[in-house]
Amino acid sequence: MSRRLDHLSGPAAAAAVGPESIIVIPTGAVEHHGAHLPLATDAITAEAVADAAVGRAVEAGVDVWLLPTLAYTKSDEHHWAPGTMWLTAETLLATLVDLGRSVQTLGATRLLFLNGHGGNVAPLGIALRELRRRFGLQTFATSVAVPAGDGADGGDEHGMPIHAGHGETSLLLHLRPELVHMDLAIRAVPAHLTDTPRIGFHSTPVQFGWLSDDFHDSGVIGDATGATADAGAQIFEDNVTGAVESLLQISRFSPRPQEA
Repeated sequence: MSRRLDHLSGPAAAAAVGPESIIVIPTGAVEHHGAHLPLATDAITAEAVADAAVGRAVEAGVDVWLLPTLAYTKSDEHHWAPGTMWLTAETLLATLVDLGRSVQTLGATRLLFLNGHGGNVAPLGIALRELRRRFGLQTFATSVAVPAGDGADGGDEHGMPIHAGHGETSLLLHLRPELVHMDLAIRAVPAHLTDTPRIGFHSTPVQFGWLSDDFHDSGVIGDATGATADAGAQIFEDNVTGAVESLLQISRFSPRPQEA
């Protein structure tokens, strides 16, 4: 049986979904990814991981359903590049809240956003609390993890696998190789940022505002030149395995201890 909720009729969906059901909505992007990757890179990745994880989680006994990918999201860091389709943070937040409200009417109590685009992380965090407060949903978000090339597996990206580099390119070589143009892959790693180690993209003490062409005219932030389909297959498998474990834990999650 398909676990795509949108492939059911309205009455069938209402009958299939209950309080223990988890609804999964992938979130991606349509945005510039250099000259070698498609605009839909993040949407393709998020949907593929979500689809595989939902299938495996169902086999493990989890009541989980998949909705279509939200592809148009917050990509204004690439606003300068033709082909980027982006929403404002306010529009994306309103859209996420509207989707959660719609999920709540089905009778589901758990909603997971499986995200493939870094620009969505902050709005998703706000949406989780809005949906919890306004509709009583248990809300969760997780993102596809893309490791940096370390010099052994891909060029050394100095811990900055930010955009269209080794990991993303490898994933696309595994998932949709016909859309990848390795003859146009480049290395554009802002290695000079290691001189200010407290300031960075993710887990550093100091965050900073940036646009993707701040570092290189291509908008690439990483090293795609050593990407391989084999590396992409391993990254994909690691993400699917992690997402399945997340779904298993979400299925039994409760903010308060359960009474014996």
